[in-house]
Amino acid sequence: MDSKRPAENSLNIESGFASTTRRGIAANSVREVNFGDQHHHHHHRGVSTKHVRYGSRATDSEVFSVSQREINDEDARLVYINDPGKTNERFEFAGNSVRTGKYSILTFLPRNLFEQFHRVAYIYFLVIAVLNQLPQLVVFGRGASILPLAFVLLVTTVKDAYEDYRRHRSDRIENNRLALVLVNNQFHSKRWKDIQVGEIIKLQANETIPCDMVVLSTSDPTGVAYVQTINLDGESNLKTRYAKQETLSKFPEKDMICGLIRCEKPNRNIYGFQANMEIDGKKLSLGPSNVLLRGCELKNTGWAIGVAVYAGRETKAMLNSSGASCKRSRLESRMNFEIIVLSVFLIALCTVVSVCAAVWLRRHRHELDFLPFYRRKNYSKGKVENYNYYGWGMEIFFTFLMSVIVFQIMIPISLYISMELVRVGQAYFMIRDTQLYDETSNSRFQCRALNINEDLGQIKYVFSDKTGTLTENKMEFQCASIGGVDYSGRKGISEEEHAGYSVRVDGIIFRPKMKVNVDPELQQLAQSRKNTIKCKQVHDFFLALAACNAIVPLVIDTSDPTTKLIDYQGESPDEQALVYAAATYGFMLIERTSGHIVIDIQGQRQRFNVLGLHEFDSDRKRMSVILGCPDKTVKVFVKGADTTMLSVIDESVNQNTLHATEVHLHAYSSMGLRTLVVGMRELNPSEFEQWHTSFEAASTALIGRAALLRKVAGNIESNLIILGASGIEDKLQQGVPEAIESLRTAGIKVWVLTGDKQETAISIGYSSKLLTSTTRQIIINSNSKESCRRCLQQATATAKKLVTVSGVTCDTEGTSVAALTPAALIVDGTSLVYILDSELEEQLFKLASKCSVVLCCRVAPLQKAGIVDLVKSRTTDMTLAIGDGANDVSMIQMADVGVGISGQEGRQAVMASDFAMGQFRFLVPLLLVHGHWNYQRMGYAILYNFYRNAVFVFVLFWYVLFTCFSLTTAITEWSSVLYSVLYTSLPTIVVGILDKDLGRRTLLKYPQLYGAGHRQECYNSKLFWLGMMDTVWQSLAAFFIPVFAYWGSTVDSSSIGDLWTIAVVILVNLHLAMDVIRWTWTTHAAIWGSIVATFICVSVIDAFPSLVGYWAIFHVAKTGLFWLCLLGIVVVALLPRFVVKFLYQYYSPCDVQIAREAEKFGNLRELGAIQKEMDPVLDRPQR
Repeated sequence: MDSKRPAENSLNIESGFASTTRRGIAANSVREVNFGDQHHHHHHRGVSTKHVRYGSRATDSEVFSVSQREINDEDARLVYINDPGKTNERFEFAGNSVRTGKYSILTFLPRNLFEQFHRVAYIYFLVIAVLNQLPQLVVFGRGASILPLAFVLLVTTVKDAYEDYRRHRSDRIENNRLALVLVNNQFHSKRWKDIQVGEIIKLQANETIPCDMVVLSTSDPTGVAYVQTINLDGESNLKTRYAKQETLSKFPEKDMICGLIRCEKPNRNIYGFQANMEIDGKKLSLGPSNVLLRGCELKNTGWAIGVAVYAGRETKAMLNSSGASCKRSRLESRMNFEIIVLSVFLIALCTVVSVCAAVWLRRHRHELDFLPFYRRKNYSKGKVENYNYYGWGMEIFFTFLMSVIVFQIMIPISLYISMELVRVGQAYFMIRDTQLYDETSNSRFQCRALNINEDLGQIKYVFSDKTGTLTENKMEFQCASIGGVDYSGRKGISEEEHAGYSVRVDGIIFRPKMKVNVDPELQQLAQSRKNTIKCKQVHDFFLALAACNAIVPLVIDTSDPTTKLIDYQGESPDEQALVYAAATYGFMLIERTSGHIVIDIQGQRQRFNVLGLHEFDSDRKRMSVILGCPDKTVKVFVKGADTTMLSVIDESVNQNTLHATEVHLHAYSSMGLRTLVVGMRELNPSEFEQWHTSFEAASTALIGRAALLRKVAGNIESNLIILGASGIEDKLQQGVPEAIESLRTAGIKVWVLTGDKQETAISIGYSSKLLTSTTRQIIINSNSKESCRRCLQQATATAKKLVTVSGVTCDTEGTSVAALTPAALIVDGTSLVYILDSELEEQLFKLASKCSVVLCCRVAPLQKAGIVDLVKSRTTDMTLAIGDGANDVSMIQMADVGVGISGQEGRQAVMASDFAMGQFRFLVPLLLVHGHWNYQRMGYAILYNFYRNAVFVFVLFWYVLFTCFSLTTAITEWSSVLYSVLYTSLPTIVVGILDKDLGRRTLLKYPQLYGAGHRQECYNSKLFWLGMMDTVWQSLAAFFIPVFAYWGSTVDSSSIGDLWTIAVVILVNLHLAMDVIRWTWTTHAAIWGSIVATFICVSVIDAFPSLVGYWAIFHVAKTGLFWLCLLGIVVVALLPRFVVKFLYQYYSPCDVQIAREAEKFGNLRELGAIQKEMDPVLDRPQR
């Protein structure tokens, strides 16, 4: 029977509902991208070219052109069945061992270091370390100068090595698994890595498939094999795969199987496969339904035998295993500008030193021979000569390079490692957050990209998918319109609903696993044996629902041995809902093979021959099945989206029914239900023969098979009699309306991009509180570029009027009625075809930015990415995309932050995302709480790192000015090195992970507080420059207080150097302590512990006789002046900062500070005041 199955189409039958069916499109978009990758660039304008054409509707047609050409021997891979030697003789195909590790033992160090040195700052430190090795420039010890960079590189190298070790370990386990391979007519165990293309492999039930293979035979007499593809696309439903009738009866141990398979070159399209097989002189076509892919599991099938066609890295699973795209945080990109500013500072300081040194050398050029510490002349030999002096010009040049070495930590090397560790810590607490844990799917929050945590605090646009993201993607059959009569199930529910429908066979009761609400009147009609027109229509309607699908019925045992449940497995939740509905009304699908189905109709088992099946595709948006019925008639049943079904229905028959059904469809859509139209017609023998001949020819065609099959389907799917329509509810997820309200209060714009019908999308908009009764809807539905232009102009004018009205009233009264009647823009996919990639894009963007809500319906996956790009390329605002299916991948990768929902639709969205979670409502705590905290902490951590390093550099700089610009340092080389690595690094990391400026409850109660990220309150140029001014003041206090205190004394430079080291460490730690908001024991330990650790380290360094400044700290710390200086430095340095901070918070506080005060004192009156102060965020008109 299998030759009657179409093979090219990308998926087992998709639901044909009001949606453009998510995975159907997804498959095509995947296919589109992939053929683009596989030497077919000229066929595809979408992705292979530099500029992605988001608007193009090239999903199917361009892709199918690939199959227009015969697969010739040049383009094809030739696989000789059961002859791996001959198969691999001309081209050595990839072996089956896989390698996901990035490095080998030989390449690890060079490759890893090369990747690390992509950070410009690392190259800067390497250059400085190299300069310090030159004898003329030695300022620090040669070892000490290399230490910080070596430490940072080592930490990253160890982390990368461990990660790669884990990858290699899993590869080893995978490669050494065993499979049964045919060798000399006997099946022997062989390791996976030794399997070759062309070998015949036998799989047992529940085994994982070791490579991509074409099925030859299975334990099922009709050649069906069931596979679970959860490892490939995350979908847990079983898929059906088929062996060809011609190979089904062959047993490799007895029969000599030999033949040739010509298949396409390896590509990553998991939904497509094109090949043909020559066996026993016949040429058979092979499609996606004949292939088992690596990583899938064989289920409900005793065994399956197949031949390997792709192995190892050439399997579709391996070609698809690319990691998440690398994104850089907005804060880190901005930080680069500040690093350039600091570099300019550094060069300025070095220039000052070298210019002053030049002047000093010129003035004292006659005294250089005899000056202590300089002494240019060497009198130790008979002949007097200069030493260590290279002439005036070179001395200035060397002075410049030496000052770069001394002031090197102006660019903070520790900042990078601190940021990495802070992000890891933040991710740990996000993952452990119980409020982000989803009990229903038992899924924790996942942090898949560690480098953009802080971006969560600055999101301005959220682009959300609808089905499965805002809704549960658990479909429930709600109502049906049959023969023009609406059965909405609202007329009371009969007792049968609770019992559910069941069938008794040989003493065993079979009942469907899921219950469906029934309409009593419809149930009566379904059970009636009368031969009225009404009963016949109901009978045909439910027969169509039970037969026209790709659902596989599985029988499950229960605790009661006399009762068994029937579980319907399929790729589409919509189809499952329809088959459960049919079963509940007494049309129970019992068995499906490639050749027939068995349906229990009101207790009588009937067998229908499946003569042909036209699978769903996103061009037709329909699927049809041709059934040979028990009464010897042949009927075609069709179901699909109303847009395409109403055009193939015979309007001359039953016009009233057609009109009534259209009214019901509109009503169902308005209720937010997903709709579907069902039709049928009986085929007379000549029509059937004609169809059968063309279907056979199309199914076995080697050129343009998909296009031919679509043409055959189009001919048979015509002049249909309308049976009715169904409405399926996709329920909103828990907490979605509240979540959307919170996000919008926080100043975030929410756009919904869906493949569903416009009415359904609008209805979901109302139920999710995106739209309200006061919202003014601006709808753009156009079929040409000109009408699009006109619509956009009219819509822009309308939106302008709304905005000016709201603007005027806002200015006069403070709050406004018009501001509360926002505009909602609703655009459909057809209009977007003309708008995206044209000059109309700009108009659409201007219009959208005037609206508070944007809904895009009927959009293709690439259009979703195009809409995100529309906003991203025209504003500096941060974008976040959230989705759950394969069709959301392009949008998730395009946005600044991609969030995947681990839901019903598989794991492609999660695999492509930066963060993953179980429910849409978790977006609120993720952004408003963790996003706010992460942004505030990281912004502060960066500014603090700049400050603490600059203070130290300025102290060194002031000292140089007092030592004839000779670049000798009072602070020991070890203290210079340890300052940013050990003395002051831990407190920043701890505060960056643990500090909270506000509590969770406050942040959730007042979403407006999220605006701090939009206004960049925690990290901006003003804060940077204020910080630098404060830095200069603090360094002056730290340097000059000890200088004046010890001016007339005989204290040595090492002693005063130790005083400066300790003073600066205490200073920067107290500076940090002033800004800490939430104290924990860890914070106390880190800050005060660092000060203690500095004292210990300085003492230990001074206790080495071989180092400069032996015992200095012990001499100087005995005196009271030392401790008085420390106290004086702290008070004088921090006083201005303390005063400014107090005045600012008292007289000009920001929202966050007001909320913090209220939180601290729990004063309700103040909380009311906060609300007043923050409300303007909401009322600000969209300009």
